[in-house]
Amino acid sequence: MKQHGIIEPILRVSGVRKTYLSGDRRIEVLRDVGFTISAGESVSIRGESGSGKSTLLNLFAGLDAPDAGSIELAGSATIDHAARGKRIGIVFQSFYLIPELSAFENVLMAARIAGKVSDAEKARARALLAKVGLAERAHHVPSQLSGGERQRVAVARALVNAPKLLLADEPTGNLDEKTGESVIDILLALCAETQTALVLVTHNAAHADRCARRLVLRDGVLGNS
Repeated sequence: MKQHGIIEPILRVSGVRKTYLSGDRRIEVLRDVGFTISAGESVSIRGESGSGKSTLLNLFAGLDAPDAGSIELAGSATIDHAARGKRIGIVFQSFYLIPELSAFENVLMAARIAGKVSDAEKARARALLAKVGLAERAHHVPSQLSGGERQRVAVARALVNAPKLLLADEPTGNLDEKTGESVIDILLALCAETQTALVLVTHNAAHADRCARRLVLRDGVLGNS
């Protein structure tokens, strides 16, 4: 999005705080987090287990609300269910494919949830499966696919609605190193091709380093690595 020659961020986060109760204690997980990402940009976020990375991603996705601060997606301060389905794609560590559905049907499910299944969406689902190297496996169910193939289906599903933002939460966590590398290859290539902003949360330093910008979440503060 451009305004008077300035490229507006796809996601703008300002002064975000998040606190949880643990017994009688209040634990501040996120403190004054500021973050922006533009179309086609790739950003990695690393941090120790329990540092709040998944909490941060849930806030970006509109699955949770901050205690303070603001989060804007494409200029809108409201990230409701409709916006999530159409503007945000999410890839999880666990694949979350529907066992009874084929790879093609799993990819198309994201379009069904967003309320738009036409010939165009079906063609896009087939094209995405081809791009992730699964054209010949489109009619296989998840139990007939390897872990890497299942995650590639999940990547295609996350992109089928042409989202502005793709959130990837430890997408290689259940994969061996070589398979994980191939999934990162696909994520980066497809997001660059479609100008989708990519936020990659990962423990893997090598995968994080492949993103254009690298951040670390430490003591509730998001900063440069």
